[in-house]
Amino acid sequence: MAPAPSRSSARPSATLAWNAVELAPVVLVQGPEGLLAERAVDSLLELARARDPEAEKSEIEAVTYESGMLTVAASPSLFGEPKFVVVRGAEAAADALIPDVVDYVASPDPETTVVIVHGGGVRGKKMLDAIRASGAPVVACEAIKKDADKLSFVAAEFRAAGRRADAGAVKALVEALGNDLRELASACAQLVADTTGTIDAATVDRYYGGRVEATGFRVADAAVAGRAGEAVSLLRHALSTGVDPVPLVAVLAIKLRTLAKVAAMRGRGGVSAKDLGLAPWQIDRAKKDLSSWTPEGLAAAITAVAQADAEVKGGGRDPVFAVERAVLTIAGAHGSGR
Repeated sequence: MAPAPSRSSARPSATLAWNAVELAPVVLVQGPEGLLAERAVDSLLELARARDPEAEKSEIEAVTYESGMLTVAASPSLFGEPKFVVVRGAEAAADALIPDVVDYVASPDPETTVVIVHGGGVRGKKMLDAIRASGAPVVACEAIKKDADKLSFVAAEFRAAGRRADAGAVKALVEALGNDLRELASACAQLVADTTGTIDAATVDRYYGGRVEATGFRVADAAVAGRAGEAVSLLRHALSTGVDPVPLVAVLAIKLRTLAKVAAMRGRGGVSAKDLGLAPWQIDRAKKDLSSWTPEGLAAAITAVAQADAEVKGGGRDPVFAVERAVLTIAGAHGSGR
């Protein structure tokens, strides 16, 4: 077994993308995006078996780990086949795993690949530090939250499958399923398998048009922009999928309070985003929205939301009607008096 370099001489750990992995005696796959972590592990296994088709895969669950299991799993087999060991769920590791990993990475078997999958958090910090100090590569599997990153992910899925999807299709799919990366990947695969030719927005709509995310913030954005039909449609979809009227009204109130705060700061020099308790992007967005609002319209919208808030919390007979009326009032107040 070749000796590992000392900590002082080990090269810094390389951070790799989930789709650009490299084989090494020890690899840390870290981050909360489970789909990307699974793909990274699968790619590493493909590389290991491309190097040697006889590579033997085994898995260890970190939460039920018992002392010595890693050493046994990573030891050369009787017939000399290389080993590929995956330790899953290291973010919830049993206490016994941490010292075993620390000891192993100090002198790993060069013919074996040990992949530690850690979903994030501080559990096992000593183990993670030891892996990085050894120079082992770290595969980053961070959560994909921004719409722009989701669009890039979907576009890449279609490219990898050898299919063309126009920008409208990619956007429509993200709007329909953007909360779950697994669903996005599955939808891409289904569209590739079930359709022919260029995938466009109409194709996506046939399969997923009824599943547009209808969160309170999307409802609020549409209402504040004066798009009454879209706001009501999103609202009804949200309600039909189990969203309660109370948090919907709360989101409307948050949106309007933000507009009111930014409107009030216009005549007050030296007021910062921090003073208002808002992020700079929230202020920029509110300024853009306010360009189509009058003080009278904003006051009417705030009054409507206050009334709806009282009704959905027990002061009215029909909370669904109350929130829908508030949405229509907000949309109607947009641009009023101009």
